[in-house]
Order: sequence, then structure tokens, then C-alpha cells
Amino acid sequence: MSDEDKTKTIVGDIDRSMYDFRYEENAEDFYRIKQGLTPEIVAKISDEKDDPVWMREFRQKCLGIYNELQEPDWGPDISDLHIENIATYVRPNTKMKGNWKEVPQDIKDTFEKLGIPEAERKSLAGVGAQYDSELVYHNVRDEVAKEGVIYTDFESALKSKEWGEMVRTHFMKLVKPTDHKFAALHGAVWSGGSFVYVPKGVHLSFPLQSYFRLNAKGAGQFEHTLIIVDEGADLHFIEGCSAPKYNVANLHAGCVELYVAKNAHLRYSTIENWSKNMYNLNTKRAIVEEGGSIEWVSGSFGSHISYLYPESDLVGAHSRAEFTGITFAGNGQNLDTGAKMVHMAPHTSSVINTKSISKGGGISTYRSAIYIDKKATGSKASVSCQSLMLDSDSRSDTIPAMEVLTDDVDVGHEAKIGRISNEAVFYLMSRGISEEEAKAMIVSGFANPVSKELPLEYAVEMNNLIRLEMKGTL
Repeated sequence: MSDEDKTKTIVGDIDRSMYDFRYEENAEDFYRIKQGLTPEIVAKISDEKDDPVWMREFRQKCLGIYNELQEPDWGPDISDLHIENIATYVRPNTKMKGNWKEVPQDIKDTFEKLGIPEAERKSLAGVGAQYDSELVYHNVRDEVAKEGVIYTDFESALKSKEWGEMVRTHFMKLVKPTDHKFAALHGAVWSGGSFVYVPKGVHLSFPLQSYFRLNAKGAGQFEHTLIIVDEGADLHFIEGCSAPKYNVANLHAGCVELYVAKNAHLRYSTIENWSKNMYNLNTKRAIVEEGGSIEWVSGSFGSHISYLYPESDLVGAHSRAEFTGITFAGNGQNLDTGAKMVHMAPHTSSVINTKSISKGGGISTYRSAIYIDKKATGSKASVSCQSLMLDSDSRSDTIPAMEVLTDDVDVGHEAKIGRISNEAVFYLMSRGISEEEAKAMIVSGFANPVSKELPLEYAVEMNNLIRLEMKGTL
């Protein structure tokens, strides 16, 4: 056999060039708070944002909680993350714009390259674009505003006479600062994010989208998203995230709180393409009232380490939750993801369907929790997690937990972990398909149940990422 015949395709790392471009930060165009986390730094953030008194006090209270709580001891090791080396607030020296032409050119170029303006023109009802710690652009279609839908940056909602009290009533009530150390950190240094209120009975035919770009080196991003979907209303909200790669740690500790009222429906789609120096310690939670439903669609393709487990609290009878997610862990990545479903009322139902792919020594861990209260009679819960390892260096673990306090339930769990089938590759190659393309086809087919649930532009992006991941080098 010749040397050429012996050559095998090597699975290469992802080409993140479309995300790794960046613009240099300078004192003229950006303000950066000093590194670390002290009462003085937190107070300075309040000064920068002109916080109301209650928020200033809340931030300092959260800082105290942060200092008291221990780091998680059950997930990936985050001992190399040092908050004293993180700048918790970095903002461009520009006010938020409602006209794309008025956004500074380098920031505009960034979002143009990521496709945000084009996506807005084609299929979105409203867009918010955050650059580092602050939103730089926000726009909502007139017809959406005429229906009474409120979609604005979080600070504007916080300070408004009309919505300020609603924000205060709901802010960090689902995700409490005492939940864990990084929820407390978020409460202390949060900045940016979105506020959405959909009035009773309003059904939006187009999605709203927020995109978060962390450009600054050695910085953190701590946006807060608060969405309230009132009785009988319907919303699809899309969240996108990315960052260029640096040789120092960056931190993302955002927070998402979703309120789904009686007979309302919310679909929350996320694609995260953080760089491989990012610690992604995000917290997301929804509460669903009687007859309401929440759908989570999640794609995680970036970060060095991730802790991400969206939670659905089903507090009303006949409420429903569904989580569909895919994770791709490559070299140098340890992605610990999953979902949590809490059944607190009769005849509630939840479905978890996850896919994880690991290669090049990447570690993918599926972690879930199902809790069914004794009051939740007649409820149903289904969990399916499938993991695909592309080589012998990779690792995949499944850690499900279930606590069921009533016998009148239907609960099922299915888990499957394996490698790409040599037989399947051989079959495709026998049809004239290269080994490289055969593997890519198998991975794309494995991921298809998730990609078809994503908004079109993100499904295309995800499939492109998978093809890039599988591109061989000789």
C-alpha cells in the first residue's frame, strides 16, 4: 500500500475567522473600568449608569452575597478564572442609536460582518445590538410598536416612568442573587441587555433579536434580559453571541428571566459562538403559568468552559416546556450544558432533547434535573440525550437527575453515547463520497433535529460551523 493510500483525513479545528476579527480598543473611543471587584468599582458602575437608589443598593447587596458564596464544586474546573483580572465594565464612547447610519464605523463594520443588519432587513421585527457593556443600536418596526409591544434596552426600561416599576417588580426575582456565586456577580455588575413586554393577545409574526458582541480583551459581559409575555400572547425571541479570541480569560455571566403568562407562548432561540478563551457562566430561567408554554432552542459552539442549564418552572396547570439543544466541544473546550424542568402543578409536561458532539479532546457533559412535586399529578416528563464522539481523545458524560414525589406521572429517560460508525462511513465511501464528506454528512444528520428548529439564518450558520469543524487536513 502506498503512503498516499495510508493517509487518513484528520478532523481539524473550527475556523472562527468570521468571529475572531476585532478592533483595537483605545482610550479615545472606549471607557474601561479598572480590573477587579470592589465596592468602589460597583459604585462606579452605578455612577456611569446613573442608577436609581434602589439599584445602587441592590448592586452592593449582591456584591456582599458574591463574597460569601463559594464557587461551584461540581462542574468543570474554573480555578483559572480570576475576577481580579477582569474589567467588569467596558463601553464604547457612543450613545445608543436608532439609526444604523449613526453607529460608529468600526462597530458598524463588526455587526455588518456578523450579518445583523441584513438579518434585520429580511426577517426581524426588532433588533438590539450590544457591544461590550452597552447597547449601541436598537430599532423596532413601527407596526410592532403600534401593537403595544415594548422592546427596548434594559436601562431605558429601568428608568422609564411607564415601565420602571414593572422592571423593579420582576428584576432578579426568578434568578435570585443567592442562587449561586455568579448570579450574585451578575446582580452586582450587570450592564446592558433587553426588556420586552408583549401585551395580552398580541401575536408577533416576526422574531425580535438581540446580539451580544464582546470585543474587549480581559473583560466581562453581564447583560440582563427580561421578557414578559402577557396572557394569550406569542413571541419568538432570538439571542446571538460572539467574541474574538484573546490569550487571556474573558467572562460572560449574563442573566435571562422569562415570564410566560396564562395561555401565552414564548420561543427563545440562542446561538453562542464565544471564543475559546471565554468562561460562559450564564443563567436562564422561565416561569410558565396555566396553559402557557416555553420552547428553548440552544446551540453552544464556543467558550473554553460553559455552565449553562436553562430552567423552566411550570407553576400553572397544563403548562408546558420543551428544550432542544446541541453542543459542539472541540479542542480545549469543556462544555457542561443541559436543562432543568420543575413541575409544580397538575398535568404539566416537559421534553428535553439534546445532542452533543465532541472531538479533538473536547469534553461535553449533559447535566439535567427533573423535579416533579407531589401536587403535579398527571404530569409527563421525557428526556433524550445523545452524544457523538469523533475520536478516541474526546469525552462525553451524561449526568441526569430526577426527583419524583408522586406516583401519578409518566417519566421517561433515554441516553445514548457512541462514535461515528465505521460501517456508515464505509457505506457512504462505497457510493463515491470521500471519507471527509461522509463524516460531515453523518454529523450534520445527527444534528439535523436541532438545526431544523433554529431560525433560518442560524440554522445555516450552524451547518456551516459543523462543515468547518469536519474539514479535513492532510
